[in-house]
Amino acid sequence: MANPSDRAPFKRRSLFKAAGLGAAGAAGLPVIAACSDIESNGGSTQTSDGFDFLPTHEDWPLPVQPDLVGEPPHHPSAFTSYPEPVQAITDLPSGKGTYEITVPCWGAAPSQDDPYFAAVAAAWGGTVVKLRQGDGMTYGDTAVQWVKADEYGDGIQLFNYMTGSFSSFQETVVNSFYDLTEIVQGDIAERWPLLAALPSESWGQAVWSKDPDDPETAGIYAIPMTYSGGQGNGILARTDLLEAEGLAMPTTVEEFLEVARAWTDDSAGRWATVGLDWFIGQWFNLGGIDGWNWDPEQKKMINNIERPEFTELMEFRRTLWDEGLIHPDAPTGTLDAAAMQQAGQVMFTQDNLVRWNDYNLLVKKGEAEGAVAPLPPLAAKGRTPIVTVSAGISGWTFLNKNLSKEQVEEILDVANWAAAPYGTKEHELLNYGVEGEHFDIGADGNPAFTAVGSEVVQNPVNYKAFAQVDTFLTGDPDMVAARFEYNASIQQYIVEPPFKGIRIEAPAAAKAAGTTLWDQQSDIAFGRAELSSIPEMVETYFKNGGEEARQHYTDAYLAVYGDE
Repeated sequence: MANPSDRAPFKRRSLFKAAGLGAAGAAGLPVIAACSDIESNGGSTQTSDGFDFLPTHEDWPLPVQPDLVGEPPHHPSAFTSYPEPVQAITDLPSGKGTYEITVPCWGAAPSQDDPYFAAVAAAWGGTVVKLRQGDGMTYGDTAVQWVKADEYGDGIQLFNYMTGSFSSFQETVVNSFYDLTEIVQGDIAERWPLLAALPSESWGQAVWSKDPDDPETAGIYAIPMTYSGGQGNGILARTDLLEAEGLAMPTTVEEFLEVARAWTDDSAGRWATVGLDWFIGQWFNLGGIDGWNWDPEQKKMINNIERPEFTELMEFRRTLWDEGLIHPDAPTGTLDAAAMQQAGQVMFTQDNLVRWNDYNLLVKKGEAEGAVAPLPPLAAKGRTPIVTVSAGISGWTFLNKNLSKEQVEEILDVANWAAAPYGTKEHELLNYGVEGEHFDIGADGNPAFTAVGSEVVQNPVNYKAFAQVDTFLTGDPDMVAARFEYNASIQQYIVEPPFKGIRIEAPAAAKAAGTTLWDQQSDIAFGRAELSSIPEMVETYFKNGGEEARQHYTDAYLAVYGDE
């Protein structure tokens, strides 16, 4: 799989001007004034590099240095002990406004009468930021309606993966949210030193254009969330159960199947997995963005479904089902894979690697048994494994376009405070709460949540999603060391995305075709359709929007990298 070069493809404000891409260009709409609304389902393409109107980056010296030094962003540094926190912001602004920001919440929303909320408001200068907490499970879909009806308050937080619910997120952004450019461009370090210290790449990923053909319509429309990289997800195995059965951690896809067969015993109520789908494409060297990669030999944009490795992937998934290695109720989508793994019913789960840490902390507390750890990078048929990564932000905080400049500046004061990194008193209060109320210092020297702290501070998003100047591996020393070592071990397999430096939103027809394609893959994987239907499935995809997507991604790639 070819990767683009690291050369800088853009200068100053150039936004595919020659290529004629973007929502307006793709739809054949006329050039639109910066204050006008746009409407199109033609998709959009937006660079996140090379702007001359971003905040001037100014390093903010860390108050304490990490114990283990990695190579960020894909191999973050780490703290194996909790430092004595220092004050980051000594000259607090005096905030008097009251605002409401909509945020996702998984589980019960904590009462905002809890002392945590009053403490953070006092610490950042008095501004009151009330949280309107939406159900995280349905947040992406309901956010579409909130934004359309302007019923999200003074701001809304959206994670990257939630934006696919919008028919055209680019249009939504420029039509609905505040253009921050005049406020945050240039030197902002005097008032917002921590926001100025955010990587320029993160601010670049908060840029959208009303007309990407016209560089003068580009602007900063959001506060970017924390910038990070590396492997976020993986396949976790119950290592204690493997050892008990005399089974080794698999190092290839073929070995994975052998272990899955040896472990699974339907009569004993144990299965290899409740399903492996969205993560394991890279086991078959399938990467790219939305499945698209540039083939330098054919000089053509190729989708994964056109490659023989895709058929191998589907054969593998079908084998899991046909041999009973997947729980029989997996197609319902209602199984709690994590709980079943903890109960010893399931050996492997696909999950965010945060759960590696969470599970082993439960074991230390005596609330779970055994241990989990991620599988190493796997590949089939003797290929070299790949680990697909993409450094970037996890989402944005958008502000209502009806706010005044002074109100926006006050919310930016709050975001600046919230950006304080690990090792500061601000970070401690924001992420752990009030000592003695929400956390205590445990025997290992690290903050340990109380029952109240877990419900109010640890689990909900709260204000933690605004931004942080830097990210580190922190927490339990054993887990920090294990994760740092794991990150080091996968560096040789890392593959950068083929559209580095640009954000692409597929045309509406391609999105719909992609949804249908995913459903059809599930049908094959769970035995509701035959493997022989793959060619027809592929043909349907390209007929109903896939070719449109191919042209969209081709134009974007060539505009940046040429046909190299």
